[in-house]
Amino acid sequence: MASLKELRGRINSVKQTQKITSAMKMVAASKLRRAQEQAEASRPFAERMREMLMNLAAGVADPESAPPLLGGTGREDTHLLIVATADRGLCGGFNSSIVRGARRRVRELREAGRQVRILCIGRKARDMLRREHGELIIDTIEGVGRQRIAYDEAVAIARRVEEMFHAGEFDVCTIVYNRFKSAITQILTFKQLIPVEAAGEADEGRNGNDEIKAVYEFEPEEEVILKELLPRSLAVQIFGALVENAASEQGARMTAMDNATRNAGDMIDRLSIVYNRTRQAQITTELTEIISGAEAL
Repeated sequence: MASLKELRGRINSVKQTQKITSAMKMVAASKLRRAQEQAEASRPFAERMREMLMNLAAGVADPESAPPLLGGTGREDTHLLIVATADRGLCGGFNSSIVRGARRRVRELREAGRQVRILCIGRKARDMLRREHGELIIDTIEGVGRQRIAYDEAVAIARRVEEMFHAGEFDVCTIVYNRFKSAITQILTFKQLIPVEAAGEADEGRNGNDEIKAVYEFEPEEEVILKELLPRSLAVQIFGALVENAASEQGARMTAMDNATRNAGDMIDRLSIVYNRTRQAQITTELTEIISGAEAL
């Protein structure tokens, strides 16, 4: 049985930990509000951008003349997997759920005879994947959204991905991230960036009402607009994934720190009961010794 001094030390240690987790929960809650607002504000623009791409793609007269970012290379031999996680831990299962999904996708692609390359966004993705798939990781981008996700960061990543695509380093690009639903719920999402997904996949999640679609005439031609619009759309889709990921991270961290704070409180209560019982037993033993000594005299 632990001594009273040891029990006091453990109780004080847990109390200090509880203060830290409580402070981290408050910080995460503050960041979550801003990140959630940013994620919700970016969704309508990304959705409308995707709708416009679908409308433009439908009007391309010759599919073979479509820009490569839209039609792809015609092959699916090499896949680039962008795994977006956080740079830090202490956010529950946020990072591990993304990495598990990435491992599952890598396994499926390899079983299908495809080559896989991995671009990590966030230090945790690299740390968790390099033991099993270290040879597949081409680079790690750290420090994204350290204060707040900026569009310029997404543009830089999009340019790098586009350069790799035009250099023939991959045929299909997919980003893996957590889409924010609530502070306790994040949805693992695989979004294909290159080539652009088919219209049916892009329309998934809308209501089932049959709406009359407007017919647009574009000036200049669709092919010319697509060449300018597709790189911007790539940056918008990456930016949307990053802000969703940031909101999911803060929600997961707030939930994890709330659970940790509660567990620390329960542990303090249990240790306090053990401390009081030990102290009572020690006092009883001392009184018994005093009474026995007095009777012996």
